Amino acid sequence: MNQPETAAASPAQTERMITLIDEITAHNYQYYTLDQPSIDDADYDKLYDELVALEKETGTVLPDSPTERVGGELLKGFDPHRHRAKLWSLDKAQNIEGLHAWNQRMLRAVNDYNTKNPDVDPLPDPSYVIELKFDGLTLNLTYENGKLIQAATRGNGAIGEGILAQVKTIRSVPLTIPYREGLIEVQGEGIMQLSVLEKYNQTAAEPLKNARNAAAGALRNLNPKMTAERKLSAFFYNIGYSEELAFTTHQEMQQFLRDNRFKVNPYAVYFDTIEEVAAELERLAEGRTDLDYLIDGAVVKLTDIRTREALGYTDKFPRWAVAFKFEAEEAATILQSVSWEVGRTGKITPVARVEAVELAGVTVQNCTLNNIGDIERKNLKYALGTFVTIRRSNDVIPEILGKTDEIDGQEIVYPEQCPSCGTELEQRGAHLFCNNRLGCGPQMIGRITHFASRDAMDIDTFSVMTAEQLYTECKVHDPADLYALEYDDLIKLERFGERKARKLLDAFEKSKSRDLTAFLYALGIPNTGKSTTRTLADHYGSLDAVMAASVEELVELPDIGGIVAESIVSFFADPVMAESIARMRAAGVSAEAEHKAAVREDSVFSGKTVVITGTLSGMSRDEAAKKLEACGAKVSGSVSKKTDYVIAGENAGSKLAKAKELGVTVIEDEAELLRLLEGNEA
Repeated sequence: MNQPETAAASPAQTERMITLIDEITAHNYQYYTLDQPSIDDADYDKLYDELVALEKETGTVLPDSPTERVGGELLKGFDPHRHRAKLWSLDKAQNIEGLHAWNQRMLRAVNDYNTKNPDVDPLPDPSYVIELKFDGLTLNLTYENGKLIQAATRGNGAIGEGILAQVKTIRSVPLTIPYREGLIEVQGEGIMQLSVLEKYNQTAAEPLKNARNAAAGALRNLNPKMTAERKLSAFFYNIGYSEELAFTTHQEMQQFLRDNRFKVNPYAVYFDTIEEVAAELERLAEGRTDLDYLIDGAVVKLTDIRTREALGYTDKFPRWAVAFKFEAEEAATILQSVSWEVGRTGKITPVARVEAVELAGVTVQNCTLNNIGDIERKNLKYALGTFVTIRRSNDVIPEILGKTDEIDGQEIVYPEQCPSCGTELEQRGAHLFCNNRLGCGPQMIGRITHFASRDAMDIDTFSVMTAEQLYTECKVHDPADLYALEYDDLIKLERFGERKARKLLDAFEKSKSRDLTAFLYALGIPNTGKSTTRTLADHYGSLDAVMAASVEELVELPDIGGIVAESIVSFFADPVMAESIARMRAAGVSAEAEHKAAVREDSVFSGKTVVITGTLSGMSRDEAAKKLEACGAKVSGSVSKKTDYVIAGENAGSKLAKAKELGVTVIEDEAELLRLLEGNEA
């Protein structure tokens, strides 16, 4: 039973708050831990709002109130926390041969124990469990008499950093548990799901690069409100310390965690032979990209607890467990140099050149460094010529995680002038910018290339090489200049014959009829993407109305916050942009809102939330989205419990896996999709 922290509330009010807390906690457990919602959002909000109102009225907040999960005041720093039991590292097996070598050491240790202890029951034949090795931040939670009193990072295994305020924002972490017998430590991993990361980045002013750093950065952020915004999750897998508990098998420990409302990953497979373990690890490595979270391997453990206690530990590792590492996604190499590239928005991005190294089957020589803030945060300012750790995730350009060497190398010198046009740079936050938009080649070439891209004005046969050629030889310094080009301008260019010249002119003419959504996206408004420009076009219905919108109006729209709204208003207030748009309209660019047919109400998709993933063969994803919207569907970018259908084409990845995990209806047959779109459900 919860107890009030103060006596400000009346007994009746306190009792009502306790009842509300228990109800909300039960619903949170069903939703965030079991993925089985027990109440609709509107009814949940009523309970939550009533609790907030009572707390405000009485000035009383009970210790385990769910309102504490939104994040508190900015912290001054992290206090060190000494773990009751050591958090061990794991020995690593880099391949199947390493797995067998660990197993042989373990078997010798079991045999040695049985030989030296003839008067006790022999240790049983080994059996194994495989669990996922999550790629996030290790958490160690302390509960005393059923209440969460501390949460800490792993640190050096003995002492970590106290991050209780941050961990409380994770809704799948129970603030109280049924087990009330003294003190226990529960170990797990804080993560950010890939679908959550994708949704976060759709509206983020500064998109996050990967889920691992997103989770670790949020949990070690001194502002818990920021942690709460990341909507982290956590999986738990071990009881590290207990004053009373004892288990005989790994299965018993896992069941204890489930019984006490901890989120336990559903993947845990058991085998009696190491050969079966090896086969499963190879299967798991092939399928890991289908998961909705990052893993960098698997953990193999003996299931018998008495055997674990008998084998004990080396100075560093338990003898009864091993981490099987998947193909390397991290490696150490030498940072050789840093160059600075200019993007279409004027942002200056550092690109690192490293000594060639094999990483996940690819030879890597270039890595991203994001911005100067990233360089400072990762202690790379004096890292030239030293060893650094690089990481490659999801087939993107690798990034540098930090220095491997403790010694300093040569300094990375930040540029003061634009490396392309020589204009003095301006620092805004963690980024450097060149403000010479009309005289800086890479910016103009980037803007023109983006303007012509498929999701923008869709100018056929256009490429970055074309943009560079037109910029250099035809003085095309603005997208509006494209519509002033004539046949005589193009025919004289190298690699341009009569057919190519006329085809490009036809593509310019065809692009003039692109709708308002495509035109707004083509303009390259800072901090906006396809989703935002679609929202603008659908809401305002005309280019003039969008250009006249105020910040106050824009922030009322879905998924548009203050930063994005300011970017939109500032963009259209710029006289350079206004003149460019006027020239394009004078040349015949219509930029009109798409005339949508009446939305059907008799379709199977009416009122449903649908996600499209993978590659469709008969139509583009944009075409499929328009057909679904015409059937009354809401097309979303991420899979959640509120998703009704997932349309899965070829090479569908984490979204498909998430849909199957949540039990969402999946349509993988494109012919079936067409039948449903046409209204034939047979």
